[in-house]
Amino acid sequence: MRIVLTLPRTWQSLLLVWQNSQMNDEAAFDEVLDAVGPRLRALRQQRGATLSQLSASTGISVSTLSRLESGRRRPTLELLLPLAKAHQVALDELVGAPQTGDPRIHPRPVTRHGMTYIPLTRRPGGLQAFKLIIPPGTQSSSPEPKTHEGYEWFYVLSGQIRLVLGEHDLVMKAGEAAEFDTRVPHWFGNAGSQPVEILSLFGPQGERLHVRARPRKQRN
Repeated sequence: MRIVLTLPRTWQSLLLVWQNSQMNDEAAFDEVLDAVGPRLRALRQQRGATLSQLSASTGISVSTLSRLESGRRRPTLELLLPLAKAHQVALDELVGAPQTGDPRIHPRPVTRHGMTYIPLTRRPGGLQAFKLIIPPGTQSSSPEPKTHEGYEWFYVLSGQIRLVLGEHDLVMKAGEAAEFDTRVPHWFGNAGSQPVEILSLFGPQGERLHVRARPRKQRN
């Protein structure tokens, strides 16, 4: 028997958000590299040096220097180090890099299927973190549990969320957390009249946090 694992729409959206974030990071990286050439030309002209003089002091050919300044050659560390020394500037000044060690993330919210995803990590692969905002009435009241590879943890910041996980049917409120293997059929949605906000982590199989989902207590 062949088993097909279907990625639920929620996680398809999360993956699309992550991919968009990576594409935005690549675009920003390209912008930094594109700005290096004009910066190199401006520094050389400020010093009143010719390409030949700069070539003599750095050991880099005139043609390579010309292509770097015009943007026809990608800058590399091997080329930038002697240029930074020749211009007597820090390497960061040549590439316009942000302050070293700045850990802040500047998330770009994305709205899909009525839900807003805010990526909170920027490293590709491994554990990924998101803030998810689900307005009321954005999902069907009839759960359609799905399965896929991975492991998930989430923490409810505000509102109420309904989690259907295997035989469990839970309503969770602010301050509660759950973790589960996403190969178990699962579904979640807004369970209240106000938007629900959660912090969500998901990653490869085996990357676990230790807060277990428990069945709701039976009411008398």
